[in-house]
Amino acid sequence: MKSREEIKQIAAQVITDEKKAVENLLNHIDDAFAEAVETLFSTSGRVVVTGIGKSANIATKIVSTMNSTGTPALFLHAADAIHGDLGMVRPDDVVICISKSGNTPEIKVLVPLIKNFGNRIIAIVGNRDSFLAHEADIVLDTTVEHEACPNNLAPTSSTTAQLVMGDALAVALIECRNFSARDFARFHPGGALGKQLYLRVADLYIQNERPAVPPTATIDETILEMTSKRLGCTVVMENDTIRGIITDGDLRRMMQTFHSPQTAADIMHPNPRTILDSEYAVNALQLMRNNSITQLIVVDADNHYLGIIHIHDILREGII
Repeated sequence: MKSREEIKQIAAQVITDEKKAVENLLNHIDDAFAEAVETLFSTSGRVVVTGIGKSANIATKIVSTMNSTGTPALFLHAADAIHGDLGMVRPDDVVICISKSGNTPEIKVLVPLIKNFGNRIIAIVGNRDSFLAHEADIVLDTTVEHEACPNNLAPTSSTTAQLVMGDALAVALIECRNFSARDFARFHPGGALGKQLYLRVADLYIQNERPAVPPTATIDETILEMTSKRLGCTVVMENDTIRGIITDGDLRRMMQTFHSPQTAADIMHPNPRTILDSEYAVNALQLMRNNSITQLIVVDADNHYLGIIHIHDILREGII
């Protein structure tokens, strides 16, 4: 077993080797890369990404990234392709073929078949003198000096370079499509990221009670209202106007001061924090955090009291 210092040195060397491999990609961002982006952007078909071995794993990640950012893509395993799955490739599709050597038997069989179909092939390849590089329409060079593996065998630096090149394609397409945060949310409606981008205060507060007391309410009446509505607060209203808010904390502080207030107006916090019902829920969360509070009064554009949003409502949706 290696010592802890040796283990840390090994990890540092891996990161250094892979960093160098990624930095070297800057030398290969050329007209071929721009042509690849233009080809992917202009196609009326889909992007089919294929590979074998570890390159196939990278291909699936690139497919996921493209699908979630507005570029329809699908994964085709190179071995399965030559046993029937090639039927998923349509005439207008563009094929991205990923391979370190560019000379694997599956690639040598698959590439001519795709070319016979008339589909354009973009190679992400680590060997410019390979079969794949010579046969592809566009070549993106991901050559690495050596793998981070001490035996220079396990795909490490090479797969990192492939992944980064795929991300560069995906992000360039995002920019070309003017793909916005709102667009992103449409493809991620069930995740925390998507909810941050589409879930609004109006979607959450409506589930809650609407606690309210007049300024003249007694302390007993105020406590009863807060208890029955179970939100840890009540709004103080007068003539349909928000005068203040009373929270559980205000009640505790009242008891600690040993004085005997008579009405809600005596203990309310004036000028309470409010938020528009049209605001994003994530903005409500940020406002709560900035002010160290757990509830916000929800209002409409005319400052009419609509209800309460509680931090628990946001936690329940998994936004944080």
